[in-house]
Amino acid sequence: MASFAMVLPSKKEEESGLSSYYNNKTTIIQEARVFNESPISPRKCRALLTRIVYLLYVGETFGTQEATTLFFGTSKLFQHKDSALRQAVYLAIKELAVSAEDVIMVTASIMKDMQPNSEVIYRSNAIRALSRIIDPSMAQGVERFFKAAIVDRNPTTASAALVSAYHLFPFAKDVVKRWVNETQEAVNTKSSASFYDSTAGSSSGGYLGFGATPQPTTQNTITTSSYCVQYLAIGLLYLMRQQDRMAVTKMIQQFTGGKSGAGTVLKNPMSICMLIRYTAKVMEEDPNLQRPMLEFIDGWLRHKSDMVNYEAARVICEMKNVSAQQLSKAISVLQLFLSSPKPVLKFAATRTLAALALTQPASVATCNVDLEALIADPNRSIATYAITTLLKTGNEASVDRLMKQITGFMAEITDEFKVIIVDAIRSLCLKFPSKHASMLTFLSGVLRDEGGYDFKRAVVEAMFDMVKFIGDAKEQALSHLCEFIEDCEFTKLSVRILHLLGMEGPKSPQPAKYIRFIYNRVVLENATVRAAAVASLAKFGVNSVDSTLRKSISVLLNRCLDDVDDEVRDRAALYLKVFTEKPLADTYVKEESVFSLAALESKLVAYVKDPSASTQAFDASSVPKISRSQAAQDAARPSTLETIGAPTTKKASDTPPPPSAAEKQSAYAQQLAEVPEFASYGPVQNSSATPTQLTESETEYQVSCVKHIFADHVVFQFNVSNTLPDTVLENVSVIMQDQMEEPSLTEDFIIPLPSLTSATSPSIIYVSFTKAEPYPIGSFACTLKFVSKELDPSTGQPEEDGYEDEYQVEEIELGAPDFVIPNYVTFGAEWDRLRSAPSVTETFALSAMDSIKAACDSITEVLNMEPLGGSETPTSTSVHTLQLSGLVTGGGGKVVVRCRMTFSQGAGVTLELGVRAEKQETCDLVVAAVGG
Repeated sequence: MASFAMVLPSKKEEESGLSSYYNNKTTIIQEARVFNESPISPRKCRALLTRIVYLLYVGETFGTQEATTLFFGTSKLFQHKDSALRQAVYLAIKELAVSAEDVIMVTASIMKDMQPNSEVIYRSNAIRALSRIIDPSMAQGVERFFKAAIVDRNPTTASAALVSAYHLFPFAKDVVKRWVNETQEAVNTKSSASFYDSTAGSSSGGYLGFGATPQPTTQNTITTSSYCVQYLAIGLLYLMRQQDRMAVTKMIQQFTGGKSGAGTVLKNPMSICMLIRYTAKVMEEDPNLQRPMLEFIDGWLRHKSDMVNYEAARVICEMKNVSAQQLSKAISVLQLFLSSPKPVLKFAATRTLAALALTQPASVATCNVDLEALIADPNRSIATYAITTLLKTGNEASVDRLMKQITGFMAEITDEFKVIIVDAIRSLCLKFPSKHASMLTFLSGVLRDEGGYDFKRAVVEAMFDMVKFIGDAKEQALSHLCEFIEDCEFTKLSVRILHLLGMEGPKSPQPAKYIRFIYNRVVLENATVRAAAVASLAKFGVNSVDSTLRKSISVLLNRCLDDVDDEVRDRAALYLKVFTEKPLADTYVKEESVFSLAALESKLVAYVKDPSASTQAFDASSVPKISRSQAAQDAARPSTLETIGAPTTKKASDTPPPPSAAEKQSAYAQQLAEVPEFASYGPVQNSSATPTQLTESETEYQVSCVKHIFADHVVFQFNVSNTLPDTVLENVSVIMQDQMEEPSLTEDFIIPLPSLTSATSPSIIYVSFTKAEPYPIGSFACTLKFVSKELDPSTGQPEEDGYEDEYQVEEIELGAPDFVIPNYVTFGAEWDRLRSAPSVTETFALSAMDSIKAACDSITEVLNMEPLGGSETPTSTSVHTLQLSGLVTGGGGKVVVRCRMTFSQGAGVTLELGVRAEKQETCDLVVAAVGG
C-alpha cells in the first residue's frame, strides 16, 4: 500500500505547495517516460498510475492527445509480470479509455488475460477494462469470454463479468440478453470463492499484492459466504426482462422459495432486498398480482436478516390503498426495531412510521409508547422523527405535553429536522384548531431563533395556513408576522408577508394597527421590499371603508413619490391615481383573476410569428384567465415541459409534478409548428388537456389521442406504442370513419409512421380534417393499420416478409369540451355584464346521478369549464348552484353557466341550466353538450 499512499500529501507538503506540483497534470505527463525505461520499475510505474487515476477521480480532464499518449504508454506495461502493476494498468486504461483514441488496439492483450484457463489475480480487472474499450459491434465476438466469466467459480471474476454486462447492455441489448442462462446459473451457485491470494498475508507481500514483489500467477482460493454474485446476477436478470412483466413475475416466483421464503436459493440479503423492490414494482403496475406478491413479502418479514425485514416492511407501508389489516405485520416488525440497540434500525423504523402516519395514523398509533421512549434518544435525528410521528398520531389531549418536549431540543437539531417538525405542527394545528394558541406561541418563539431561509420559510408557511384556515388565530398570527418583518433578513419572506398583510389586514376589525409595520418597511428596507410595502398600503387604501385611513395612506404614498427607486415611485403614482377612480381600483387592486402566463406566452409567440397578424392589434380576450391562488400554485410548481408528445411505457421512479393545461397547450403548439404540413393552418386554438386512452394499458399496442383545433381544421394526434420487442410495425396509420349521418368534417390527409419498434415507441400519427362548420361534433371509429414484421434476433433487422394487419381501438368523440377553454372570472360581475347578451335556459332530468356532487363533477367534465367560487363542492345534499365559466375558441367569446340543481332519492338530479354567452352559437353548443 506504500506506493498508493504517495497521493495523500502530508500537511507540510500542502503548506509548501509540493502537493499541487506532485499531482499536476503537466508534471505527470512529463514523468510518463518511466513507462519506456528498461528495465521497467514496477514501483515507479504503480506510483505514476495511481496519480493519473487520482487526478481523474478528483475531476481533472485530459485532452484527447494527452489521454491517447498516456493510454498507449501504459499499454507497454502489459509485458511485465508484476500482478499489482498489471492491476494498476487496467485501472488506468479503464478510466483513460473514455477520452483516448484508438483504444480498441489493446483488445487482444486484454483478452489474453481474461482467458478461462487464466488464474491470475488481475483477470477481473481485465474483464472490466474490456467492457469499456470494445465497440458495441464487437460484443458478439467476445461473448464466449463473458459467458465463461459469469459462471466462473471465482466470485471476483463473476462479479466483474456481471458488472461489465450492465455497462454493455444499453449498447448491445440483444447480445447481453443471450447470457440469461449463465446469469441464472450464477444466481443458483452453491458456494463461492474469494479473490484473496493465500500468500497475501506473508511477510513478502502487501495488501492485495500492492507494493509486493512479483507473485506467482497461480491463485489458491478460499470459500466466502457473501454470495455477492447473486445480488449482481438478480439485477442483470431484471434488466434483461424488465419490458416483459410476465417474465419478471416468473423470476420473482422462482426465487422467492415459497410463501415463507425458506426454500429460496438467495443467500445474500441485498439480493433479497432487490427482489422485494422488483415485487413492489410488479404490484404497483398490476393490481391483480397484489395478493400473491404480498404473500411473498409477508414471508420475508420473518427473515433472519434485519435488512430484509425492514425492506419488506417498508414496501408494505408504501403500498397504495393499503389496509390496516395488511399493515399489521409490517408495523409489528418496525415496532421491534424501535427498541433495537442499533441506531440505524431505530432511525429507519421511525422515518418509515413518520411517512406512514400521514395516511394511516390509527395504525401507527399502536407504536406511540415506543416512540415516546425515543424522544430522549441521544441521536437527535431519531428523536425528531419520533416526535414528528407522535404529532401526527397523538390525540388532542397530548398536544400540550408534546409541545413542551419539542421546545426542549429544538436548539439541538439541524435546520433540516426543524423543518420536518414545523411541517408536522402545521398539519396538527389544522387537525386540532382549538389548540392553535399553544402552537402559535411555539411557532412565534422559533421564528425569533437563529435559522436559515428554509426553516424560516416553513414557519411562515405554517402561520399562513393558520391565517387562512383558523379564523380565531388570524389576528394573533398577523401580529407575530408583523413583528417578524421588523427584523427579517430574507427579502422573499418579507415580500410574501407584506402581500398577506395587504390581503387580510383590511378585513380585520382594526386595520390601522398594521400600517405602522408596513410603512416602516418603506423607510428601512431595500427597494424590493419597499415596492411590496407600497402595494400593501394601496390595498388598505382601496379596501378600507374608513375615509380617514384612506387619507392617511394617500399622505404616505405621496412621500413615496420621492423614492430613489423607480419601481417604488411608479407603484406609488399608480395607486394614487387608482384611489380617485373606482373602475381602475377594481381592475388593478380588487381583480381576482390574472392571465395564464403559459397561455399568454403561447398566444404572443403565435401572434409574432404570424405575418398577417401585424395589421391588427393583439386580442387579449382570447387568452384564458386563472385565479390568483391558482397562479401562485403554478408559480411554485417546477416547470415540466420536457416531453409532452405521448405517454411513455416506462415508469420513472421520481416523477415530476404534471404540467398544467396551459403548459401543455404551449408545448403542443411548439410541436405542431415543426410539422410542415400544418404551416398554412395558422395558430392552434386549443388542444386536449389530457390524451384520451383508446386501448387498455396491458395490450401489445397502446394508442391515445390528442385533438388540436385550428381555425378551419381539426388535427387528431395519435400516440402509438409497440410493446413487443421482437416485432417491428411498418407503414403504420390510423383509419378514421365518421359515424354521423351528416359528417361535418372532411378528411385531408394522414401522416403515417414508416416504422415503429418498442425502442422508438411512443411515436405520433397525424390525421387532418377540414371543418364544414365552426363547431363540428362527431364520433369516429378508429382502426390501427400496419405491416407486421419479425425482428431477426442475431442482426436486429426486420425480416423481409411481413403481413398486413389491423387493430381495432376505441371510438374517439369530438364535442363541446374540445372547443372550450376553462377561464376564471368573477361570476356575479360577468353574469350581470352578459344580461343583454344571447342566453338559453333549459331543464334536464339527470336520473342516473346518485348525488349532487356526482352531477357537479359530470357537468364540469362534459363542458370543460372552470368552476367558480368553490361551487364545485356542494354544501348541501339536496340543493346546490354550480357556477362555471369558459372561453370558446374561434372567436366564440366568453360563456358563463349557472346550474341550479335539486336532488331527491329515486328521481336523481333535476338541473336548470342557464347559459349566457357573447354569441348565440356558443349557447347552443353548451346546451347540446349537456342534452346530448
